[in-house]
Amino acid sequence: MENGEPVVMQVYCRVEVLIDDPDAVGALAVQRLRNADIDWPSEPDTIEEAAAELRTDLPQALGSLVDPDGLLAAVSGVRVRRGRWWVEPGEASPRFQPGFID
Repeated sequence: MENGEPVVMQVYCRVEVLIDDPDAVGALAVQRLRNADIDWPSEPDTIEEAAAELRTDLPQALGSLVDPDGLLAAVSGVRVRRGRWWVEPGEASPRFQPGFID
């Protein structure tokens, strides 16, 4: 760091996940949804509609369990400022192959 200014870094990560129990993934996603601090009256869906969607949409359920803040939580002096992630079934996206240029 120069002049006390934080250094901004981009971290790119691709993780392949094998899921043996999709119902467990959905159940945990629903549990975390129910425990989240969400103002449901201001949301377009009810909590039951959102929970039902998580139970039937495995990529969405798994994506909801991703915790970018937890990746570097134990590293002193590092804060995750923002992130973007998604889950897709099947083979890796060509966007995440070595040498990809946006």
